[in-house]
Amino acid sequence: MKVNWNYVKGLFLITLVMFLFGFSNQRNLHQNVNVVDVKFEEGDNLFMDYEMVNKLLIQNSKPVKNQAKSLIDLNGLEKQVLSHPMVESVFIFLTVDGQLKTKVKQRKPIGRIKTKFDSYYIDRLGKKMPLSKNYSARVPIITGVIDENKMGDMYQLLLSIKKDEFLRKQIVGIHSNEKNEFDLITRIGDQRIHIGTIENLSTKFKNLKAFYNYSMGNKTTDNYSEISLQYNNQVVCTKKVNNGA
Repeated sequence: MKVNWNYVKGLFLITLVMFLFGFSNQRNLHQNVNVVDVKFEEGDNLFMDYEMVNKLLIQNSKPVKNQAKSLIDLNGLEKQVLSHPMVESVFIFLTVDGQLKTKVKQRKPIGRIKTKFDSYYIDRLGKKMPLSKNYSARVPIITGVIDENKMGDMYQLLLSIKKDEFLRKQIVGIHSNEKNEFDLITRIGDQRIHIGTIENLSTKFKNLKAFYNYSMGNKTTDNYSEISLQYNNQVVCTKKVNNGA
């Protein structure tokens, strides 16, 4: 019987590749973790630092560094890091050369609730977020009537402010009442800005920016004690009373 040497060579090469792959895989699994690399998305680590993340990267009651790669439970480590109240998401993986890479995305506050009994952030996902000892975010301070069961309108208002560069820089506070109506506190001017409910919010903010463009141009912003945006497509201003007149 004639031997098909091409078939034999092919079978030999497949067997050799499988052996080398298995050998390499076993060697890789028994390699120890030699570097733990932590990176924060968007290049900042305001609420957390590297030490805080490293303390969460614990397995079998000891740091993961110098442990065998085969013993590392990546899902378990991700759950531990996610348990920190300042973490929004995390991705952990091992490299061929023995590095454990950790990419952390921190939660981003868009407003800060401040009541007589409590103070906390609202993050960009609309969830309650604790304050941090490491950093205080520059976001609008929210006061007044706070009903945690009716935070949808407040969340939409905060998102609209965050997305607009002018509003993000100018609005430093929000006051809410029992009707779920809102007043704004700004960096410029010394007046009460009443926007009412969030109905037609984009139009109301468009009108507010138009008013500021006009009043800042002729330097009359400080002449008003109140600005109301609650009426349909109107800006109603109340002039200050000059007691010295």
